[in-house]
Amino acid sequence: MRIPIPHSLSREEVRHRLTSRSHEIRNFIPGGMADVSTHWPDEDTMALAVRAMGQGIDGRVRIEDAQVVFEIDLPPALGFVEPMIAGAIRKQGSALLESK
Repeated sequence: MRIPIPHSLSREEVRHRLTSRSHEIRNFIPGGMADVSTHWPDEDTMALAVRAMGQGIDGRVRIEDAQVVFEIDLPPALGFVEPMIAGAIRKQGSALLESK
């Protein structure tokens, strides 16, 4: 699943906001029981691993000049919830990029 979110920030500012606010991602998962880990394999890619209720979903957030692209490796068994997950990522991903 690929969800682009447009932005008008510099790549450096996007990196800063994602780095400083990545701990908030666990709050986006309903139930509050998710374990989210992140790391940066390169300066424009944040890797995500989300574990909740015995399930795991991996993904990446790629920083581009005019958009941030969330790429989520959704297991086929969870394909039916793809629209709901995509909507949540659009909303919460935009919130991560907002200034605080």
